[in-house]
Amino acid sequence: MARIVIIGASIGGLPAAYEARAMLDKKHKVTVVSNVDYFHFVPSNPWVAVGWRTRKDISFPLGPVLQKKGIEFLYAAAERIEPEQNRVITAKGQVPYDYLIIATGPKLNFSAVPGLGPSGYTQSVCTVDHAEQAWGAYQSFLKDPGPIVVGAAQGASCFGPAYEMAFILDADLRKKKLRRKVPIYFVTPEPYIGHMGLAGVGKSRRLMEDEFAEHSIKAIPNVAIKEVQPGKVFLEDGQEIPFRYSMFIPPFTGVDAVAGTPGLCNPKGFVNIDAYQANPKYKNIYAVGVCVAIPPVEQTPIPTGAPKTGYMIESMVSAAVHNIKADIENNPKRETATWNAICLADMGDTGMAFVALPQMAPRNVTWAKKGKWVHLAKVALEKYFLHKMKKGVSEPYYEKAILKALGITKLEQQA
Repeated sequence: MARIVIIGASIGGLPAAYEARAMLDKKHKVTVVSNVDYFHFVPSNPWVAVGWRTRKDISFPLGPVLQKKGIEFLYAAAERIEPEQNRVITAKGQVPYDYLIIATGPKLNFSAVPGLGPSGYTQSVCTVDHAEQAWGAYQSFLKDPGPIVVGAAQGASCFGPAYEMAFILDADLRKKKLRRKVPIYFVTPEPYIGHMGLAGVGKSRRLMEDEFAEHSIKAIPNVAIKEVQPGKVFLEDGQEIPFRYSMFIPPFTGVDAVAGTPGLCNPKGFVNIDAYQANPKYKNIYAVGVCVAIPPVEQTPIPTGAPKTGYMIESMVSAAVHNIKADIENNPKRETATWNAICLADMGDTGMAFVALPQMAPRNVTWAKKGKWVHLAKVALEKYFLHKMKKGVSEPYYEKAILKALGITKLEQQA
């Protein structure tokens, strides 16, 4: 019997558990360790921040669905990994493993900028707790509106939610007939808007510049934040931007329990992996999602990181689980994730879709398109992803068939 332990139960960890349980013989044990006892659909957090969704709309308890699928669930924070002993130490004791999948997501490094974050003077949509706090701050803001500053701090790698928040706030204020009272500024370390940590996708720069102009959002790219004080953002280039409401995406680092493991991570605490999602030093440790070490797509004047998008993470999951199965069965064949990226960015009543196959350049396919259909597709994706996570299915056969017909796959095609 092999023991497969997964740390984390979000967009990477939960599909990994389902896929492992479906692919491996029932004699093997699958365990999920998570510091939260619920799953929530992270891409919906910007909607929570403006009151378009509630926590209940986008989350569900993990225990019942995992138990139904025959997956052990330990609701406890992982404190450290002891790879030489093949065990995870948690707040509730040790969990031995034969194979470990790290899917923790990141540590939110708000301390990189003085005054940044929910404990400082800006809001966040990185977690549902933060999104709820942002909704409370937004309700207070609506009573006495003024300037809004949205964006990302230097070193950030997740730009999509920042763009979404700028446009969703614009749309919500228009609905409330308050937009004329609210200047909106977008501050980002990207060398230009539409870069998104990917050196652009198709015509994303041109599309984004047009949308910013049409929506009267003032872009301030290629800047770093010096500090945030109550009601004011100070930039390194000397600019000072007043605000009554602000939301920033922070830079990410590795979570403490993972980053503190000698030989596992890069200096920022992200897990080093080979082409098969396995750690080069500890071959029975795999990593998927935002916790994975990926170098920037290109060097930019102000540091930016490379994002890890949803479908890209799912492709990592498939590769990791396939390779664990192969190792258990002494099969030398190994799978490589495609890292294909499909991104739907909501803009309130319209949206932009980006496809990069693969996510990192050079790419076989790259395009960006705008339309109301993207907003509807994002809503549909939310409902669909929550449905399949509640059902305990990583990738239904019809999803796989449709994407394959479009030339989008999770694993590299073998020659």
